[in-house]
Amino acid sequence: MRAPALYSAAGSLLLTTLAAAPADAAPAVPGAAELRGTVVAAARAEAEGIAFGKCTAEPDMPDNVQCGTVSVPLDYARPHGRQIKLTVSRMRATHKDPHNSKRRVPRQGALVYNPGGPGATGMYFPLIGVLPEWKRIAAAYDLVGYAPRGVGRSAPLSCKDPEQFFQAPSQAPTHPSESYKQERIAQAKAYARGCAQRAGGTLRHYTSLNNARDLDVLRAALGEHRLTFMGASYGTYFGALYATLFPSHVRRMVFDSAVNPDPEQIWYRNNLHQSAAFEGRWEDIREWIARHDDVYGLGDTAEKVLRSYEKARARLAVKPAGGKVGPAQLQGAFLSAGYFDDYWPHRAHALSAYLKGDPKPLIEQAGPHPQAAAEAENTHAVYTAVECNDAPWPTDWRVWDRDNTRLARIAPFETWDNVWMNLPCAYWPAPRQQPLDVRTGRGELPPTLILAAERDAATPYDGALELHRRLSGSVLVTERGSGTHGIAGGANPCVNGHVEAYLLQGDLPTRRASCAPRPEPKPKSAADVRKAPAAMPPR
Repeated sequence: MRAPALYSAAGSLLLTTLAAAPADAAPAVPGAAELRGTVVAAARAEAEGIAFGKCTAEPDMPDNVQCGTVSVPLDYARPHGRQIKLTVSRMRATHKDPHNSKRRVPRQGALVYNPGGPGATGMYFPLIGVLPEWKRIAAAYDLVGYAPRGVGRSAPLSCKDPEQFFQAPSQAPTHPSESYKQERIAQAKAYARGCAQRAGGTLRHYTSLNNARDLDVLRAALGEHRLTFMGASYGTYFGALYATLFPSHVRRMVFDSAVNPDPEQIWYRNNLHQSAAFEGRWEDIREWIARHDDVYGLGDTAEKVLRSYEKARARLAVKPAGGKVGPAQLQGAFLSAGYFDDYWPHRAHALSAYLKGDPKPLIEQAGPHPQAAAEAENTHAVYTAVECNDAPWPTDWRVWDRDNTRLARIAPFETWDNVWMNLPCAYWPAPRQQPLDVRTGRGELPPTLILAAERDAATPYDGALELHRRLSGSVLVTERGSGTHGIAGGANPCVNGHVEAYLLQGDLPTRRASCAPRPEPKPKSAADVRKAPAAMPPR
């Protein structure tokens, strides 16, 4: 849907006009029916609110976190039709100043958070309020997380039997043969068919635009006249859609690790750029391991570390570790290290131990966890549906093959893995949308804050520059020389200072600012290394 004029300067007037129009009146312009439906749904949610209570369905949730649901239309063009329920979690503002126990901090409203994906849940976000880096924000805001449509118990989407989701051990050729490509094409077609068969007519409604509309209904249900929102990774994209659709509903917005919102990049080209960026990040990891060759013994140069990695890949291709970990699982473990540098010591230790005859750490970190299969399958289903529905994709395999064969010559680490993850979109059975042209004019949107790590591979840095250019009045804070994905509330006091100043006082630096890189992770020997999370991060 490419209609920026509909949602810009005339947005508030149009919302008022549509709210007064009969619900079944014919839309005058493209997208008007969905916009009117959002107004209807938001008004209904504001009147009903959210009945928060104990989080009986969420394991290990403490008593100070409450849960509830909010109803949203499956199809915003039919706001009185089928409704789905989104699960919501909340921890009330503590009012406690962590630096002055006698001072009562005034409440500023709700801070709604989305961790990305598509397909990630934010239900456990309120728990972050106990961390030192978040206590000042938790004093002033109700911390609100939620599971977007399709995720968890929010009208869950499934494309495949979870018991068949983990296919391990498996191969991951960096230069696949023609027969291997045909095998993966068949799998992609089957997966797309599975999504259509399991979801039926609902499949087309899992989109980023609907996620943005759901966010406005959640805002209203929370009793917030204007939204304070923090989105990470993919959360920055539908947050940017929200800012374009509903600029007058925005109070403050933080975009952490920004997706490139250019309609021409959504989503096929963004994935090509991501694959290219991961090659540089993979080199960062290997250079770090090489600097600590005295600990890991994997080589004192990045090239030598790569040879150690390839040696492990070759062994695993012949004899998977524990019958569970093949080349694809090894690649997945190191891909997660490309997202978060806190994983580097754990992955390096696992690789080192494996090559020295101890496969246990690698099996623990890279092996599939059957107890997580249902959640992983659900996450992958939502990711696929949203990205496939959001935009046109090449439907000719020869385009994918040409583009990625070229790319794999210079960026072999992630390229083909990314292809197989997204290839169902070439054979997608639901209608494709045209991405909204994210853009706001001067004075339409309150100042917003964009955060980016300079060497982030999951959302390459040029995406932050593009979002900064498109959102008038935005400010970009760059963490120089770092590549961790998602930097708010992390290990960099400079970044956290900017986030706190903005959320607590509304203060922003000049148009652009920068922070020195966070400290590199410290190497850990076999004696003190601890098991790292094995789950794949949001993309």
